[in-house]
Amino acid sequence: MKSLTEVVMPKLAESLVSATIDRWLKQPGDSIGMYEPICEIITNKVNAEIPSTVNGKLVQILVGNGEEVPVGTPICIIETEGEADQPAEAALAAAEPVGAALPVYGSQQAAAAATPAAVEPEFEGDMRHRYSPAVQRIAAEQGVDLSAVRGTGLGGRITRKDVLAYASGSQTAAPSAVPVAPAKAEQSPVRTTGLHLSETPRIPQIEVESEIPGRGEYFIDITPIRNAIARNVKQSVTEIPHAWMMIEVDVTNLVQLRNKLKDEFKKREGVNLTYLAFVLKAVVNAVKDYPIINSTWATDKIIVKRDINISLAVGTEDSVATPVIKNADQKNIAGLAREIDDLARRGREGKLTLNDMTGGTLTVNNTGSFGSILSYPTIVYPQAVNLTFESIVKRPVVINDMIGVRSMANMCLSLDHRILDGVICGRFLQRVKENLESFSIETKLY
Repeated sequence: MKSLTEVVMPKLAESLVSATIDRWLKQPGDSIGMYEPICEIITNKVNAEIPSTVNGKLVQILVGNGEEVPVGTPICIIETEGEADQPAEAALAAAEPVGAALPVYGSQQAAAAATPAAVEPEFEGDMRHRYSPAVQRIAAEQGVDLSAVRGTGLGGRITRKDVLAYASGSQTAAPSAVPVAPAKAEQSPVRTTGLHLSETPRIPQIEVESEIPGRGEYFIDITPIRNAIARNVKQSVTEIPHAWMMIEVDVTNLVQLRNKLKDEFKKREGVNLTYLAFVLKAVVNAVKDYPIINSTWATDKIIVKRDINISLAVGTEDSVATPVIKNADQKNIAGLAREIDDLARRGREGKLTLNDMTGGTLTVNNTGSFGSILSYPTIVYPQAVNLTFESIVKRPVVINDMIGVRSMANMCLSLDHRILDGVICGRFLQRVKENLESFSIETKLY
């Protein structure tokens, strides 16, 4: 006998209270196998797949693309073979889609206790069934079946104009995609200033949803990832009183060391030996001397973390993520280089998991990768500091009353002024400086 099973939004992490449906990977009527992904969700700036734990057929989708729902909320109904707990008609009638009058969109199932799996990179192909919240709202208001609308946006995506044109009886809608730069931009020259990008950043693809007549403006829907970034940044600057410090570091010896070792390291490990690996080693050793840096504010107490887990800022042109190097103080320079390469690569490919993004105790950001020499980073809530390593620049420097050309870099620190003050942070930055300047041609990576 057939029965109907409600699939609910699972709790994928301890702090997770809600998640956003990014897109459905199955359509109503599709068969679903055990452990087969049914939809992609976005939470904490990470894409994750929700797998099925039963075999069956997707009957109805209750939550549309772009909708944020609390943990435990039913998101779809799957028909399975077995003894029915209630008639199919009753279950379908009782299931109310999340949001007002949203149409049914796609299909597949999720498990309440499922763990997130890494997703494949977002493709630029068929986006026919990926509807923005604005499109869903207009379709519901106009009574339009989106499956009958021809999309003219990127990858066949349906825009607001397409829905309104269909509702008015027009057979075609004017193209609404804003011309963007080719996905594969021309290779730019490699900079000579320290850190540099290992590949050309992806250009964000912008789709016009609505234009203002007579004015040179247009609207862009806020993506779930951008909305998460906005929410997290607002929480940080609202709750954390930021202060800022900067120190200058002579990294001439470090540049010589890296130049000596990078080719052999690449052959041996298959990854690049970046300056960031040395920076992280210098930072974690300084944190050992000043553990209060590795803390959080808890209203009536300060919590000092024993583990040093470094959040590493990984950005593209249109988003940024902060995957975590766990127990960074237990890794040598080579191990840190491998972790940096792995997290940065998976971050650019969209393959980071929730586990990769949790547990960070302080953040290090290589803003020098895009040529910055000074920055004021936002603290990743609820951490106490965000430290940036800026671009390495050759400058004339006075040494023993003589002028010499040295490789110099700035390090900028944003701090939570509830926990930290200038004295302790100044000493911490001085220790990071000493550690970086102590690297020599004899320094070992392993």
